[in-house]
Amino acid sequence: MGMRLARSARGQMTIELAVAMPVIIAIAVIAVNALTFFCQCAVFDRVAHEAVRVHAASPAYGQGASQSCALVEQDIRAVLDDSNIEVSVAYDSTGFDYDRYTATLEFHPTLFGLGLRSEVFGVAMPALSHTTAYVVDTYKAGVIA
Repeated sequence: MGMRLARSARGQMTIELAVAMPVIIAIAVIAVNALTFFCQCAVFDRVAHEAVRVHAASPAYGQGASQSCALVEQDIRAVLDDSNIEVSVAYDSTGFDYDRYTATLEFHPTLFGLGLRSEVFGVAMPALSHTTAYVVDTYKAGVIA
């Protein structure tokens, strides 16, 4: 009787692994994408601040806000050159001689670095976005409020 009980339990671990493996892979994909997104956000914040400081807080002679936005966006894209990342920079005048530059990072999840359609095992993977804004004084070069 003891032999019969041992034989029936042999395949149980294999079946449990086969059932649990898709869940484990989905959790791993989510964890890797979350950590990658947090890393990209940290780099994005640092680079966006530096680019706004260089191009928007002290613009060249005759350089408008749209040109400053384009230069800030170009600098950010030079550092974050992944195919699953989109960067945009917007300008807004707050009045009182202050200008706000808002940079947005949009991160599309991947399957461990490979392209990912929009879902893994039926679980939707929407794009993640991160926004940061910097206010600069138009009359004091290099000052970020």
